[in-house]
Amino acid sequence: MRREKLEIKGAEYPLEIYIEARTNSRVAIGKRVISLRVPQALPREEQEKIIKGMKEWAIKKLEEKPLLLEQNKYYKEGDILTIGGEQYTLSIVFEDKKGSSASIKDNCIKLSISASLSPEGQKSHISSLLSRVMAGKKLPYLREKIKLLNERHFKQTLGRISLKNTHSRWGSCSSKNNINISTRLLFAPEDVLEYVCIHELAHLIEHNHSDRFWALVEKAMPDYQDKEKWLKKHGHSYRW
Repeated sequence: MRREKLEIKGAEYPLEIYIEARTNSRVAIGKRVISLRVPQALPREEQEKIIKGMKEWAIKKLEEKPLLLEQNKYYKEGDILTIGGEQYTLSIVFEDKKGSSASIKDNCIKLSISASLSPEGQKSHISSLLSRVMAGKKLPYLREKIKLLNERHFKQTLGRISLKNTHSRWGSCSSKNNINISTRLLFAPEDVLEYVCIHELAHLIEHNHSDRFWALVEKAMPDYQDKEKWLKKHGHSYRW
């Protein structure tokens, strides 16, 4: 197996190439890596031709939908993060312990990361902890925003409101009227966050994407289509 990187729109994606005993070629975009599998019985020139074609296919797919592959950002000591319209200074300490932890005081986020983890594991811990600590800080604000939007436009019974580090969707609304919003939206402009909240609130009435659903969204936010376009254009950059 050989490892490479695919660079797509400024982001690097890990690539693993397997030359093995098989009769067909296969490319798969997993959560963490792109895997290419090629028959070892083929001539080297033919193998490389197939690999080139599969790389081109993967690039096209990831250009269309970057979040097919989860990519955590790289953070370092002293970074200034703009989250939810506020700036935070990041402090990272690597310590000889099993677990990792996070805390936030004023506008300083302090992370204590296990030094025993691999570099990729440390990167994953940092991203997860940042998402979790900011979710805790911003959740009261989000709950108040959703309650006010509900009172103003929908007047429905609300269930639980949560901020979660979801990758496949910006928000969700359950049959029990629980609303989840992705912490990735803490990087988005305020009106984009508000659009997703309205989108999920409309599902309290219409649990589908029918014309009636979109009419509810448009009534609450007439320019909602501008927010949809913004998410399609910039959403791939919203990640921890």
